[in-house]
Amino acid sequence: MVETIYQFLFFGWRPFLEILMLWFVIYHILLFFEGTRAIQVLRGIIILLFAFFLSQKLGLDVLDWLLTKLFAISVIAILIIFHPEIREGLARLGQHHLFTATLKEEELDNILKQIGKATENLCKSKIGALIAIENNDPLTTYIESGVLLDSRVSPELIETIFTPNSLLHDGGIIIQNGKIIAAGCIFPLTLNQELSRVFGTRHRAALGLSEESDAIIIIVSEERHDMSLVYRSRLYRDLSSEEMFLKIKEFMRLSKELKR
Repeated sequence: MVETIYQFLFFGWRPFLEILMLWFVIYHILLFFEGTRAIQVLRGIIILLFAFFLSQKLGLDVLDWLLTKLFAISVIAILIIFHPEIREGLARLGQHHLFTATLKEEELDNILKQIGKATENLCKSKIGALIAIENNDPLTTYIESGVLLDSRVSPELIETIFTPNSLLHDGGIIIQNGKIIAAGCIFPLTLNQELSRVFGTRHRAALGLSEESDAIIIIVSEERHDMSLVYRSRLYRDLSSEEMFLKIKEFMRLSKELKR
């Protein structure tokens, strides 16, 4: 009896530790892909795995043979399909904010007010702008496409970046952890053919980025002199700075709830 208790105390905890570690890894993989197109591919792979094990259990030899051959070449396919996500995931391993790094409420409010002042001034000056706020999904790939700044958020800097003839005004800026991390960033254009022709490149880039991530994107229209917000492929048009402030806070709150 004593020997059994001894063995459980020293060896019985290992299966629980392994289960806990597997749960942690699988959960973060799913969380990492959530909100991107890669999640659809991941779901497809899970369905194929289920079909593979089911065919083995039921003795479906032909289907089992086909799936075995398919999985033999799928490793290379997965590496190609998930190349950007794998690179971003490895890059994030050394970053502290991978687990916990959230701005205080006062800091966030101040940053949003600075952005609001900048967008209002840009609207009055009839200058277009594209601002992406990183949420749960990393924007490393798009940060690398621009010029690194790592600067404090201020209306003066944002307005300077988007001033016509500025070297960085053509792309978008990315705000990460309360700082303007990069400017002149290139965002993917949406493939949505139903989008009205009245929307220009900035709106299409904002929608494209929202299809790839859970970023919150602000657009200042150069033609219509208004502010819009894009989140999760939805466009919210003609907002005031106060409405934009409240919506961003709401979207961030929803993202935190989803992450939990």
